[in-house]
Amino acid sequence: MTAAPDDAIPLHLLRLVSPSLPVGAFSYSRGLEFAAEAGWVQDEASAKDWIHGTLENSFARLDGALFWRMIRALDAGDHDGFVHADAWLSAGRESRELQLEDRRMGEALLTLLADLEVPEAIRYLDAPLGYPAAFAIAAHHWNVAPAAALKGLMWTIVEGQVAAAMRLVRLGHTAGQRILISAVPVIERSVATARTLDDDQIGNVSVAMAMASAWHETQYSRLFRS
Repeated sequence: MTAAPDDAIPLHLLRLVSPSLPVGAFSYSRGLEFAAEAGWVQDEASAKDWIHGTLENSFARLDGALFWRMIRALDAGDHDGFVHADAWLSAGRESRELQLEDRRMGEALLTLLADLEVPEAIRYLDAPLGYPAAFAIAAHHWNVAPAAALKGLMWTIVEGQVAAAMRLVRLGHTAGQRILISAVPVIERSVATARTLDDDQIGNVSVAMAMASAWHETQYSRLFRS
């Protein structure tokens, strides 16, 4: 088997998926904090099931599918298609907390990109774009292939959730790495799903995550932002 050349690695994507990207992702748990409080997630096995399950059954079928449409629209110069997909994603948010998280992170990334003089970010700076839309703008600007960008976006979700689980249920670093390693085929399947869904198949089916996020807004003691 011939190894891919070194220059095939999208180095800009590595920067975009780095935890050092200043968008505040570390301050959100996407409902995981309430799930831990309720006892739904309490160890490595249940954390793995939660993280992998919400990615494949929720994120891939809503965020992933619409991100795919956003980045393809940008590549085609389709402004209306890009804005439509972002608005669709915003309308699909099932709790106020999830919508605020998406908008705050999107605003942070757009501001950063505008400071870096990315033209599309400057164009949309005053628009309330969500994080996947801002991520699509960044990936498009630095010529990251759509499929690679989608994998990167999904990786950030998994890595962020693992980091949150390590704080909430006190998983060790080794357990966290096992969840990340086992997430690779889940991400591959999720990307394949997101790329092939028709419009009438797009939708969020993770009821537990939606309710956990809503209940987290009034949770008495919290580590993560609401």
